[in-house]
Amino acid sequence: MQERINVVKVAPELTKALLGLEQYIRGSGLEAPLLELVRMRASQINGCAYCLDMHSKDARAAGETEQRLYGLDAWREAPYYTDRERAALAWTEAVTLVSQGHVPDDVYQLARKEFSEKELVDLTAAVAAINAWNRLAISFRAPAGAYQPAARKQAVGAKIDR
Repeated sequence: MQERINVVKVAPELTKALLGLEQYIRGSGLEAPLLELVRMRASQINGCAYCLDMHSKDARAAGETEQRLYGLDAWREAPYYTDRERAALAWTEAVTLVSQGHVPDDVYQLARKEFSEKELVDLTAAVAAINAWNRLAISFRAPAGAYQPAARKQAVGAKIDR
Protein backbone atom coordinates (compact mmCIF):
# COMPACT_ATOMS: atom_id res chain seq x y z
CA MET A 1 0.00 0.00 0.00
CA GLN A 2 1.36 3.40 -0.99
CA GLU A 3 1.28 6.26 1.53
CA ARG A 4 -0.91 9.07 0.22
CA ILE A 5 0.19 11.93 2.46
CA ASN A 6 2.71 12.02 5.30
CA VAL A 7 0.65 13.89 7.88
CA VAL A 8 3.62 14.55 10.17
CA LYS A 9 5.49 16.35 7.37
CA VAL A 10 2.52 18.11 5.80
CA ALA A 11 0.79 19.24 9.02
CA PRO A 12 3.38 19.46 11.81
CA GLU A 13 1.19 21.78 13.88
CA LEU A 14 -1.68 19.27 13.79
CA THR A 15 0.76 16.57 14.83
CA LYS A 16 2.04 18.78 17.64
CA ALA A 17 -1.54 19.44 18.83
CA LEU A 18 -2.41 15.73 18.84
CA LEU A 19 0.85 14.92 20.62
CA GLY A 20 -0.08 17.55 23.21
CA LEU A 21 -3.35 15.71 23.79
CA GLU A 22 -1.39 12.46 24.13
CA GLN A 23 0.90 14.11 26.68
CA TYR A 24 -2.17 15.19 28.68
CA ILE A 25 -3.59 11.67 28.54
CA ARG A 26 -0.28 10.11 29.65
CA GLY A 27 -0.24 12.50 32.62
CA SER A 28 -3.90 11.96 33.51
CA GLY A 29 -3.24 9.16 35.98
CA LEU A 30 -4.92 6.47 33.89
CA GLU A 31 -2.85 3.32 33.85
CA ALA A 32 -0.54 3.01 30.82
CA PRO A 33 -1.44 -0.68 30.20
CA LEU A 34 -5.14 0.21 30.23
CA LEU A 35 -4.55 3.00 27.72
CA GLU A 36 -2.71 0.63 25.39
CA LEU A 37 -5.62 -1.82 25.51
CA VAL A 38 -8.02 1.02 24.71
CA ARG A 39 -5.85 2.16 21.80
CA MET A 40 -5.61 -1.39 20.49
CA ARG A 41 -9.36 -2.04 20.76
CA ALA A 42 -10.36 1.17 18.98
CA SER A 43 -7.77 0.47 16.28
CA GLN A 44 -9.17 -3.06 15.84
CA ILE A 45 -12.67 -1.68 15.40
CA ASN A 46 -11.47 0.94 12.91
CA GLY A 47 -9.16 -1.45 11.06
CA CYS A 48 -6.06 0.73 11.45
CA ALA A 49 -3.03 -1.40 10.65
CA TYR A 50 -0.57 1.39 11.44
CA CYS A 51 -1.97 1.98 14.94
CA LEU A 52 -2.35 -1.74 15.65
CA ASP A 53 1.31 -2.23 14.77
CA MET A 54 2.36 0.72 16.92
CA HIS A 55 0.28 -0.01 19.99
CA SER A 56 0.88 -3.75 20.01
CA LYS A 57 4.61 -3.03 20.04
CA ASP A 58 4.22 -0.35 22.72
CA ALA A 59 2.08 -2.67 24.84
CA ARG A 60 4.56 -5.53 24.55
CA ALA A 61 7.48 -3.21 25.31
CA ALA A 62 5.62 -2.13 28.46
CA GLY A 63 5.17 -5.76 29.55
CA GLU A 64 1.73 -6.64 28.19
CA THR A 65 1.26 -10.34 27.48
CA GLU A 66 0.72 -11.83 24.06
CA GLN A 67 -2.31 -13.70 25.41
CA ARG A 68 -4.10 -10.50 26.42
CA LEU A 69 -3.28 -8.79 23.12
CA TYR A 70 -4.43 -11.78 21.06
CA GLY A 71 -7.63 -12.10 23.09
CA LEU A 72 -8.55 -8.44 22.96
CA ASP A 73 -11.05 -8.79 20.13
CA ALA A 74 -12.94 -11.32 22.30
CA TRP A 75 -12.42 -9.62 25.66
CA ARG A 76 -15.96 -10.40 26.85
CA GLU A 77 -15.25 -14.13 26.74
CA ALA A 78 -11.66 -13.99 28.02
CA PRO A 79 -11.08 -14.36 31.78
CA TYR A 80 -7.85 -12.36 31.98
CA TYR A 81 -9.14 -8.77 31.91
CA THR A 82 -10.00 -6.91 35.10
CA ASP A 83 -13.40 -5.34 35.76
CA ARG A 84 -11.83 -1.92 35.23
CA GLU A 85 -10.36 -3.01 31.88
CA ARG A 86 -13.70 -4.51 30.84
CA ALA A 87 -15.47 -1.25 31.65
CA ALA A 88 -12.86 0.69 29.68
CA LEU A 89 -13.15 -1.65 26.70
CA ALA A 90 -16.96 -1.44 26.68
CA TRP A 91 -16.68 2.36 26.89
CA THR A 92 -14.11 2.38 24.07
CA GLU A 93 -16.39 0.36 21.81
CA ALA A 94 -19.43 2.53 22.54
CA VAL A 95 -17.56 5.81 21.99
CA THR A 96 -15.79 4.53 18.85
CA LEU A 97 -19.09 3.28 17.42
CA VAL A 98 -21.11 6.27 18.68
CA SER A 99 -22.98 6.60 15.36
CA GLN A 100 -24.45 3.11 15.86
CA GLY A 101 -26.48 3.93 18.93
CA HIS A 102 -24.74 6.57 20.99
CA VAL A 103 -23.32 5.49 24.35
CA PRO A 104 -25.85 3.25 26.13
CA ASP A 105 -26.79 3.92 29.74
CA ASP A 106 -25.70 0.47 30.88
CA VAL A 107 -22.21 1.04 29.45
CA TYR A 108 -22.06 4.41 31.18
CA GLN A 109 -23.15 2.88 34.50
CA LEU A 110 -20.54 0.14 34.20
CA ALA A 111 -17.84 2.72 33.45
CA ARG A 112 -18.91 4.94 36.36
CA LYS A 113 -18.56 1.98 38.74
CA GLU A 114 -14.89 1.71 37.78
CA PHE A 115 -13.91 5.30 36.94
CA SER A 116 -14.31 8.66 38.65
CA GLU A 117 -15.89 11.48 36.65
CA LYS A 118 -12.44 12.91 35.85
CA GLU A 119 -11.08 9.51 34.88
CA LEU A 120 -14.03 8.90 32.58
CA VAL A 121 -13.53 12.26 30.88
CA ASP A 122 -9.84 11.44 30.44
CA LEU A 123 -10.66 7.95 29.17
CA THR A 124 -13.05 9.49 26.64
CA ALA A 125 -10.29 11.89 25.54
CA ALA A 126 -8.01 8.87 25.03
CA VAL A 127 -10.66 7.16 22.89
CA ALA A 128 -11.24 10.35 20.91
CA ALA A 129 -7.48 10.75 20.37
CA ILE A 130 -6.91 7.24 19.06
CA ASN A 131 -9.94 7.58 16.80
CA ALA A 132 -8.42 10.80 15.38
CA TRP A 133 -5.07 9.08 14.83
CA ASN A 134 -6.86 6.08 13.23
CA ARG A 135 -8.74 8.29 10.82
CA LEU A 136 -5.59 10.13 9.76
CA ALA A 137 -3.56 6.93 9.36
CA ILE A 138 -6.30 5.13 7.44
CA SER A 139 -7.22 8.07 5.19
CA PHE A 140 -3.63 8.79 4.18
CA ARG A 141 -2.43 5.16 4.29
CA ALA A 142 0.29 5.44 6.87
CA PRO A 143 2.53 2.42 6.24
CA ALA A 144 2.50 -0.19 9.00
CA GLY A 145 5.41 -2.30 10.13
CA ALA A 146 8.44 -0.06 10.62
CA TYR A 147 7.48 1.49 13.96
CA GLN A 148 9.86 0.94 16.90
CA PRO A 149 8.85 1.92 20.48
CA ALA A 150 12.20 3.44 21.52
CA ALA A 151 12.33 5.68 18.45
CA ARG A 152 8.83 6.98 19.21
CA LYS A 153 9.70 7.99 22.75
CA GLN A 154 12.62 10.06 21.48
CA ALA A 155 10.58 11.62 18.63
CA VAL A 156 7.54 12.44 20.81
CA GLY A 157 9.72 14.15 23.39
CA ALA A 158 11.47 16.19 20.72
CA LYS A 159 8.25 17.23 18.99
CA ILE A 160 6.49 18.27 22.18
CA ASP A 161 9.49 20.29 23.34
CA ARG A 162 9.69 22.29 20.11
